[in-house]
Amino acid sequence: MRAARAWHLLTAAVALAALVLQVVLVIRGGRVLEEVRPPSMPVRVLRFVAYFTVQSNVLVLVSAATLARDPEHAGRRFGVVRTAAMTGIVVTGLVHWLLLRPLLHLHGADLVADKLLHLVVPVLALVGWLVFGPRPRMSRRTSLRATLWPVAWLVVILAEGVATGWYPYPFLDHREHGWDHVAVVCAGILVLWFALLYAGRAWDRRMAPAPRPATGLAEVTGS
Repeated sequence: MRAARAWHLLTAAVALAALVLQVVLVIRGGRVLEEVRPPSMPVRVLRFVAYFTVQSNVLVLVSAATLARDPEHAGRRFGVVRTAAMTGIVVTGLVHWLLLRPLLHLHGADLVADKLLHLVVPVLALVGWLVFGPRPRMSRRTSLRATLWPVAWLVVILAEGVATGWYPYPFLDHREHGWDHVAVVCAGILVLWFALLYAGRAWDRRMAPAPRPATGLAEVTGS
């Protein structure tokens, strides 16, 4: 139990540090995805919040901080948050590594924030979930509810892009690649999302409960 608390606390601390560092850089006009001419501060802050990377890191921070207090924390709402956090942060890491990393040429603090948000936090969160759980927690209902977030995010971001011309990620910009390319990429990411949910549920069901539940602890799956 101590090891679980320590790991979740470390994950929350790193996620918080990464988010704070990135906020400071955004306010100071730091380069995010090579934005050479940053917009006004209010717009920069709003766009910062709009990044899927930032939202997934916030979910990791919230869920890890909760588990640092109680590694056996349960509940249907928390199950949705935890599922969304874990699936989202793994998608963040994989999409960054495969699609965004080759486009970035960051240095100094910008590079540190980028690596923390896209690589370090995903690895910490994934290892923590695989080793310390908590499990069993995932269900079909929980997974479907967690999926509402990325779908809603995608709809809002594409609508915002059409209205303002700003997209948080280049692969969503139809002006550069065409709507057919955007549709293929979005479909691929959604397939990845559901594949991760399936793999996560399989791991959640087949592995031994973690942390070891106390006598009489009810299994909370919501299925």
